Amino acid sequence: MSTFGYFVFAVVAAVGLVGTVHADLQMGFYSKSCPKAETIVQDYVNEHIPNAPSLPAALIRLHFHDCFLRGCDASILLNSTSSTGNQTEKFAIPNLTIRGFGFIDGVKSLLEKECPGIVSCADIITLVARDSIVATGGPSWKVPTGRRDGLISNGSETIGPIPAPSSNFSTLQTNFANQGLDLKDLVVLSGAHTIGFGHCSSLSNRLYNFTGVGDQDPSLDSEYATNLKARKCKSISDTTTMIEMDPGSVRTFDLSYYSLLLKRRGLFESDAALTTNSTTAALITQLLQGSLQNFYAEFAKSMEKMGQIGVMTGSAGEVRKNCAFVN
Repeated sequence: MSTFGYFVFAVVAAVGLVGTVHADLQMGFYSKSCPKAETIVQDYVNEHIPNAPSLPAALIRLHFHDCFLRGCDASILLNSTSSTGNQTEKFAIPNLTIRGFGFIDGVKSLLEKECPGIVSCADIITLVARDSIVATGGPSWKVPTGRRDGLISNGSETIGPIPAPSSNFSTLQTNFANQGLDLKDLVVLSGAHTIGFGHCSSLSNRLYNFTGVGDQDPSLDSEYATNLKARKCKSISDTTTMIEMDPGSVRTFDLSYYSLLLKRRGLFESDAALTTNSTTAALITQLLQGSLQNFYAEFAKSMEKMGQIGVMTGSAGEVRKNCAFVN
């Protein structure tokens, strides 16, 4: 089978899988069992997000990393236990800079008081991701609920399925196709970087040692790189400094991230990779030529697709009482 044929097959197969599980998700799944559930989530988000402007990006990234491994099943929330000795996803390399676990626990605590053992951690992640973006003034999207929580979390499975900041276009295409997401989804979902933050450790090689001889990535705008080295990532060993992915507009969910890509100012290699393929480059141009509301509508469609990846429903899995531990 050709590479293209395999790609199409992977997308069709994965979309077919998503379609079957989606049938069990429904809008207002908790309307009878816990009627205040979605309001409790929304109120908690609206109370805390104004005091933590970098958190919406962290929460949508948490959602993204959860869904791309074993589906949207909250497996990323599970702690390692001494009884199994297994390192869970939470403590694996791709997730070491993930934040928002305490925020999810705060929501879960309120929901357990209201209706014990009813609302899954997987649904909480999905609802919180949506509501936190809305709280920034960004787009909203439909979140059908009824997800169940997974019982397995294996850190060794994280390498490969989850796109890395250093991913090239081919890797990104494969990662997304494996989840039933197409190139349009790749471009549109990357737009969440408009409110994102990165760590210097994720681009130190681009700035200081791109090919192993102390050089700089030539695909990164030289003026931008010089500024980053002078003001932000002052050494290759900096692992703690956080950088805005959309400087000057990081608190606004807008299209400026895409403008930066065309100026060769995407922070990560994975951002720059979107301009190396004719299809994704054209999609970027189309988004920039369209309205903000068009971007919001496309983002909503892609988020709805992502939130349905590999979900468990019905009697599969469980509803955890504590998001960090299986029952």
